Amino acid sequence: MNVALVTGASSGIGLHAARALARNGWTVYAAARRLDRMAELESDGVRTFAMDVTDEGSMTAGVQRILEAEGRLDLLVNNAGYGSYGALETVPLDMARDQFEVNVFGAARLIQLVLPTMRAQRSGRIINVSSVGGVMYEPLGSWYHATKFALEGLSDSLRVELESFGIDVVLVQPGPILTEWSTIARSALLESTTGTAYEGAGRSAHRAMESADRPGRGARPETVAQIVLRAAEAERPRTRYPAGRGARTIMMARRVLPDRAFDALLRRVYA
Repeated sequence: MNVALVTGASSGIGLHAARALARNGWTVYAAARRLDRMAELESDGVRTFAMDVTDEGSMTAGVQRILEAEGRLDLLVNNAGYGSYGALETVPLDMARDQFEVNVFGAARLIQLVLPTMRAQRSGRIINVSSVGGVMYEPLGSWYHATKFALEGLSDSLRVELESFGIDVVLVQPGPILTEWSTIARSALLESTTGTAYEGAGRSAHRAMESADRPGRGARPETVAQIVLRAAEAERPRTRYPAGRGARTIMMARRVLPDRAFDALLRRVYA
């Protein structure tokens, strides 16, 4: 039986991805800081435990726990992450570093921890949950987009690096999703711009982000979870899976529009 580890599984995409994998026959270990938020997964046979992807001991113990119980690990879904928005000028560097610790270095450290086992197996799959924000950009989102651009570059390099060991590296790139992620991001945006020279821009960006999350615009996390499942089980997975309503359109626009034209599009959206 295939064994999977899913991080950030206390809500949203991670929770539904863990459930989808378990219901499709995987042995699933779900990890997050908030253990109580994962209680509902137990009815699907998911093993849950607390993990902080900014804590070395927590990550090492979590991976070791799985290997001692199962003797193998076939899939790592790096889903833990968050978005903190604000003007680069006013966001404290400590907050920027925290976002990199979770979105990039936590994912990278877990990959380091699972690779010896996957190499020994001569098989394995790593799914990094990125974002359309890894190929596009937004005003007041410089630090968040920097983390996702970094995760994209890391994944591309790693895909070639690990190919000879039989290990696949896949990116899932959600567009706007109806989860608490956006609520947290919007709150951080207002908090970091209120009372600064960027307050007006912050309010405009808040309205644009709020509009994207209305029902009928943003996709449900279950939709992305099904794409994670598809990427996990494909015999020869694609390198990238855009996920959710509008994701392909956004990525196509970024691909075909010159930078200045895309800048102008953003000015209209965030006016």
